[in-house]
Amino acid sequence: MTAASPIDDYLHELLRRCRAQDGGAVADYIPELARADPELTGICLATIDGHVYEVGDTRVPFTIQSTSKPFAYAMALEDAGPAAVAAKIDVEPSGDAFNSISLDPVSGRPLNPMINAGAITATSLVGTGGGAAGAAGGDARLARIVAGLSRFAGRPLAVDEAVAASESATGHRNRAIGWMLRSRGILDGDPDTTLETYFRQCAVAVDCRDMSLMAATLANGGVHPLTGERALARGLVQQVLSVMTTCGMYDAAGNWMVNVGLPAKSGVAGGILALLPGQLGLAVFSPRLDAWGNSVRGVFACRELSRDLDLHFLRASRPAHVAIAARHAVDTEPSRRRRPVAERELLQRVGARGIVFELQGDVLVASAERVIRAVAHEPLDAAAIDLRDAEYVDTPSIRLLQASVERMREQGRELAFVERPGRDSLGVVGADGARPILVFPDRDAASEWIEERLLALHGDGDLARGACALDEHRLMRDLTGEQLAQLAPLLRPRAFTAGERVAALGDEAKEVFLVMRGELSTSLPLPDGGRRRLSTLTPGWTVGEIAVLSDAARTADTYADTDGDLLVLTAADFHTLADTHPALHATLLRNMLTSAYDVAAQLMRELGRPGVAGA
Repeated sequence: MTAASPIDDYLHELLRRCRAQDGGAVADYIPELARADPELTGICLATIDGHVYEVGDTRVPFTIQSTSKPFAYAMALEDAGPAAVAAKIDVEPSGDAFNSISLDPVSGRPLNPMINAGAITATSLVGTGGGAAGAAGGDARLARIVAGLSRFAGRPLAVDEAVAASESATGHRNRAIGWMLRSRGILDGDPDTTLETYFRQCAVAVDCRDMSLMAATLANGGVHPLTGERALARGLVQQVLSVMTTCGMYDAAGNWMVNVGLPAKSGVAGGILALLPGQLGLAVFSPRLDAWGNSVRGVFACRELSRDLDLHFLRASRPAHVAIAARHAVDTEPSRRRRPVAERELLQRVGARGIVFELQGDVLVASAERVIRAVAHEPLDAAAIDLRDAEYVDTPSIRLLQASVERMREQGRELAFVERPGRDSLGVVGADGARPILVFPDRDAASEWIEERLLALHGDGDLARGACALDEHRLMRDLTGEQLAQLAPLLRPRAFTAGERVAALGDEAKEVFLVMRGELSTSLPLPDGGRRRLSTLTPGWTVGEIAVLSDAARTADTYADTDGDLLVLTAADFHTLADTHPALHATLLRNMLTSAYDVAAQLMRELGRPGVAGA
């Protein structure tokens, strides 16, 4: 069972708010576009690792229109080369409408490739290395453009012939621009050939999902997140995004950068694509346009996304580099609680359903989304996200992480966090009066919590935590009944009470303690007055065997967590058994060494050293 991401919830709520925006009107200067349903609205957010969130009318086809311009410009840069493109197209914001009939008064070039004059010029440069093209050249150029757009979308695209015909029949202003470009030597040959290619380029059919992946491809340095195919050389992506940033929203570009702050491009069919480099691409489709030819609902959605998720590229100054550095499943990396046999065996069976995910890097929205998605898609009953090595967690990410707790709880699963003491980035209470969000100070505490959850879910209530009989104790493993009878007189009972120090750090190790009832914890003092737990020992475990075997001082304090009982075997009695009952002594020695190895292996796993844990 997997939990849906809180991003899904957010996008559904955003869609509801978008549909309440009823301003604007459908473009009608191209007759085929006037037929669009003004109520259609779709929102897609695509991550650079290929996951697409989508709500609304995301699979309804519409024509790409001017959102083709950054991609045609990219293809012109690749085919003709940056120098040849720069000789014919400038990169300055125009401040004019997209269909302005004007050129730079000094250079004679179109001001940028996002207005129609520059876009028509960019189209003329695709696939030729120069600009001259006859009828056959126009066909080849169109094929190159459609193939290039398809590579960005990650699937084959095609021209909507009805819209292309409508564009051609009504494209008088663009024809005027084309002939103006020809008169200034910007276009070579017959402008009508380039114009027909341009009309058909704008009539390529896409959907909202396609556009979000096209944006994500630019955000991913030119590589499509799903196909892995390179659609644009990395060195050219910066130039394309720079022009999108300053010119992509025409004469509304300044307002867009202040309020949204993402490289973007719009089209008069109602599409807007935008992206945050290195993180994600997004697309919105809704045909109602404002006075600048931009989708009313699209602009609203992008503004809300930028604000709510902190996507403005001038705010997102930290790179979204975060990684799941390690996964600690409790079947292979248990907590320091030494459990009874039945509990250990159950956790060996189901422990893969409980994992601590250890993060490194900065947690911004795009990286938080990847982590939440990874956790949500695991077959887990309980999990924890360890944020201690995350250098920075931004506020929208905190909200997403908090929301993911409730989403998992809705499906009967639990999510907690591990955070540095003193850095309370997540808080300790849930939103809107929900159950508290659990935040642990270290991974061991989170692992123990996960184990308790798994035991409660899978233990069927038959896991007893009472006293341990002598023949059930792990130190008695493989002893015969006769040997148990020989040993029993040497085991002296001792009671302990909660809070009592049973053994002290530095004391001479003269005894081995067998825990028969209750719990003990070994720990070390910390400079700040606190204590670091090394292990918690439940019935069936032993304290002090390492020190006795090595004839050394005790290496930790041992405190009683509860009331309980011990059996005490003195070091002197144990060593005497070597002479009086050598077989019994040999079995006890082996069991002590096995216990010591288990402790050492756990410590090595926690230190991350190879060898012991996997031996």
